[in-house]
Amino acid sequence: MDNTRNVGVRFIEPTGKLPKRKEIRLKTYDYKSDGYYFVTICTHRGKPNIRQYREVVKRILLSLPERFSGLKIDFYVLMSTHLHVIFIFDGMKEGLPYLVRTFKALVTRNTGVKFWQRNYYEHVIRNETTLFKIREYIENNPLAEIIRFEQFYKSGSDKSDPYKNSPPPTIKVMEKDRL
Repeated sequence: MDNTRNVGVRFIEPTGKLPKRKEIRLKTYDYKSDGYYFVTICTHRGKPNIRQYREVVKRILLSLPERFSGLKIDFYVLMSTHLHVIFIFDGMKEGLPYLVRTFKALVTRNTGVKFWQRNYYEHVIRNETTLFKIREYIENNPLAEIIRFEQFYKSGSDKSDPYKNSPPPTIKVMEKDRL
């Protein structure tokens, strides 16, 4: 007599192929290479986590060069739902994915909040003209958010205004004459 029974959940074959994530990294590029990297990291589901934990995020971001030999932070801005940063690699032993993963984990651990979305945007900066344009974009990004905000909440008078009591975005310029 066979006492074995099918217990548990039955595996159901998917009817079609599962969607594949879009590859957003350069396939043949070595992300440990010396150079400038523009990175944007967004909060989980667009929640304004950075507004509440601004000092924690800033402290951890600025501590990264102490953790990673060969890393410098060129320029950054903290917005309520995302951050932009330009990293400079000069003899880094670890690659960009490891750096971003470490940063995101440290922020999440220190805040106790599901803080970041799963992925991040990066751009390898290949020339000085691009570097200057990206710095300008980063510097003007908070202004663009304020302009959009004012279109919807006439001078912050609306009671549903989520930014009414928010501090202004943190903009930090470091080594802006470098390169």
